[in-house]
Amino acid sequence: MKADPAVQRRLLDLADADAELNRVVHRRRTLPELEQIGEAEREVQTKRDELVVAQTAFNDLDREVKRLETEVDNVRKRETRDRELMAAGGPAKQQEELEHELQTLERRQAVLEDEQLEVMEQREALETNVTKSREAVTEAEQRLADVQARRDEALHELEVAETRKQHEREVLVKALPDDLVALYERVRGQRGVGVGLLQGSRCGACRIELDRHALNEVREAAPDDVVRCEECGAIMVRENK
Repeated sequence: MKADPAVQRRLLDLADADAELNRVVHRRRTLPELEQIGEAEREVQTKRDELVVAQTAFNDLDREVKRLETEVDNVRKRETRDRELMAAGGPAKQQEELEHELQTLERRQAVLEDEQLEVMEQREALETNVTKSREAVTEAEQRLADVQARRDEALHELEVAETRKQHEREVLVKALPDDLVALYERVRGQRGVGVGLLQGSRCGACRIELDRHALNEVREAAPDDVVRCEECGAIMVRENK
């Protein structure tokens, strides 16, 4: 295959464009924000789980407070009824029984009110935990939103760079012979690199030194001959040729 030396040198520009496009792809896959998002998502889930635990404990204790309130209320109603019965008078035995029941109710009420006070203090502490857990969830969700925004911004910048470089590549390809581009694409698909600058006796694509025989063949080739590296198969662009 033959191609003007200047045309062959433009393959290096094409290779630079492809290298930049590869870097964009790699950068997109390895954005630090992707790992940060994973960490932030796990943190959000952890904080939400903690909130569920705190809310469940609060709800359980809240139900206990309401149960005690109901019991205290029932005791008070029973006490009021007994006092009304005593005030209405009646047989001495009934009055004695009512007096005994009132004493029992007073003791029961005192116990319930002590329990109620203790449980209400515990509920207040748990309510504080719930509030703090909600705030922690909100903060974690905000951190997740922030890193997602940074990811989206980075992806947008990469998309812009990719579009610009892809356009540049299309312009380069249109200016090159079809058969030369086809060879370049075939080698690049097989080896990852389709062309390299021959620097001294080293192939710029695979960085391997050519042996004396191969180097002599390259030097003896016509300036418009498309020469390839015997090691990697890449097109070798020669300087001053």
